[in-house]
Amino acid sequence: MRILGIDPGLRHMGWGVISVDGPRLSHVANGVCHSSGDDLSLRLLTLFDQLSDIIATYAPTAAAVEQTFVNKDGAGTLKLGQARGIAMLAPARAGLPIGEYAPNAVKKTVVGVGHADKQQVAHMVRVQLPGVELAGPDAADALAIAICHAHHGGRRAATGTGGTRGGLAAAIARAEAGVRA
Repeated sequence: MRILGIDPGLRHMGWGVISVDGPRLSHVANGVCHSSGDDLSLRLLTLFDQLSDIIATYAPTAAAVEQTFVNKDGAGTLKLGQARGIAMLAPARAGLPIGEYAPNAVKKTVVGVGHADKQQVAHMVRVQLPGVELAGPDAADALAIAICHAHHGGRRAATGTGGTRGGLAAAIARAEAGVRA
């Protein structure tokens, strides 16, 4: 299984792809998508196009996205939510199941502490993916999200019982089975 982790951001959207073979995780690629343009719609479009290219290049079988947290600044939270929409739209458009994880859940899975700082996250990503060259803190966060999915949602998504699409597919299958019974 290949997992694409995405750390949503309007200016800088981190991404990371890992390969999962049983309990073994390995780094495939990571980077940061940068939006361009003054118009919000054009910035979102550049992020969508870049993520779509990453999906086409690395062919992940699942995706994981960090959930949005609420800032003190309402306008900033709304803009981050729009970037998060793009982070979910690109993999959904490619037919990938998507897992969503709270920032504290990601940190607790990767570091062991739910309130770890970015340096601790990057350090533990390097420990779990030996030899990885991080493209920056946003890419490190995205790899941490992918690692979290591998430990929690990835196994369920592979069996059709977890992730955004997998859960829906399982619910439909159960409903259809109930109708036939």
